[in-house]
Amino acid sequence: MTAVPDALDLARLQFAFTVSFHIVFPAISIGLASFIAVLEGLWLKTRQQHYLDLCRFWSKAFAVCFGMGVVSGVVMAYQFGTNWSGFSSFAGAVTGPLLTYEVMTAFFLEAGFLGIMLFGWNRVSPRVHFAATLCVAIGTLISTFWILASNSWMQTPQGFEIVDGRVVVLSWWDVIFNPSFPYRLAHMSIAAFVVAALVVAGTGAWHLLRGRRDPAVKTMFSMALWLLLIFAPLQAFVGDLHGLNTREHQPAKLAAMEGLWETKTGGTPLNLFGWPDMEAETTRYALEVPHLGSLILTHSWDGEVRGLKEFPKDERPNVPLVFWSFRIMVGLGLAMIGAALAALWLRRRGTLFASRNFARVMLLLSPTGFIALLAGWVTTEAGRQPWVVYGVMRTAHAMSPVSAQQVQVSLLVLVLAYFLVFGTGVYYLLKILRGGPVLPGQSNDDAPHSGEPQPKRELSWI
Repeated sequence: MTAVPDALDLARLQFAFTVSFHIVFPAISIGLASFIAVLEGLWLKTRQQHYLDLCRFWSKAFAVCFGMGVVSGVVMAYQFGTNWSGFSSFAGAVTGPLLTYEVMTAFFLEAGFLGIMLFGWNRVSPRVHFAATLCVAIGTLISTFWILASNSWMQTPQGFEIVDGRVVVLSWWDVIFNPSFPYRLAHMSIAAFVVAALVVAGTGAWHLLRGRRDPAVKTMFSMALWLLLIFAPLQAFVGDLHGLNTREHQPAKLAAMEGLWETKTGGTPLNLFGWPDMEAETTRYALEVPHLGSLILTHSWDGEVRGLKEFPKDERPNVPLVFWSFRIMVGLGLAMIGAALAALWLRRRGTLFASRNFARVMLLLSPTGFIALLAGWVTTEAGRQPWVVYGVMRTAHAMSPVSAQQVQVSLLVLVLAYFLVFGTGVYYLLKILRGGPVLPGQSNDDAPHSGEPQPKRELSWI
């Protein structure tokens, strides 16, 4: 007989659903904002038209992603008051100010200059417009800083004490720069650039397959693959450092990621694949590589890694979920590195833009950045369970006094609304990407200083 989900399970599912929708839009916005700033800088330096065309084209996509990111973020934030008031009451002294700093330093910067970035062509000088674009790009990175500071504190909390059942901050420096923050900030920022690079490369591949060989299409395809060649291996390096940090501060999560139940002396094997059985406390059908676990997780041949049996059963995460989400992330990351190296090989042969098979591969890989991002987020958040603040507050104690039926109704409403609103937004975004940058010689009504009449309606500039 199937167990009926309780209010806690439904509330966790609702938050997972909303955060999964939300995280993809800021991620691509962060990467695209910096990409657009680079394109505009190249246009100012070279005055080559295709850089301007690409800047205008990707600004449209950025505007859609930014708007959907803001809407989904607002809805997600409401849940702290509806489903997770226990957490807000307990840790609000930390998370409240950090999110306020994000709004005051990042969102206001982005929103304040976004209008100039989107509608300022022909209204301000090129240099002022470029400065506005830079402000928007910097704002997205500042936003990443504060959001990751808040989340990282929940993973590796420090700089506080508990007084009368509530967190009191002792040192904001320790709260913000907690042990996992530098690794999470780097990991998430690089992931955003990888996501954007794959979307740009996939869009370029789509238009190459349709027969376009103009400078704009070739440039965005080439630039995206250079970015992938830089950031995909760098992400693997940062991920390794992050793993070492997790071993030190969240050993139960690391054991779940690797499906390790026993603490073995003399060398820990690496489980490439298998199925973790939480009841039997073993990983069935495991394909093990001797000593490789020690080599990767401790950087020594016989390093010791704590197994899950060293932790009480009620302090272990959902091992199969963490185990497989981690492998999806790593597997896709290796595929990205392989694609970047293949692009380098084709580039040296002079066939990068002529290989239809490679273009098809990049088109198929274009959504994998989002999949890897979500898989990594599941690994991070599910691996922290059963704690909402690791080792300090259990998730069950963070719940609001709501019934399962109340959460069911709100979850159903959110699912319907999200698929309607964001389904429409994604459809429009894909329509923009399919259209591509303007063709050579095609008029661009909103080109700066083109001498064309100003549009009367602001939205006609998008």
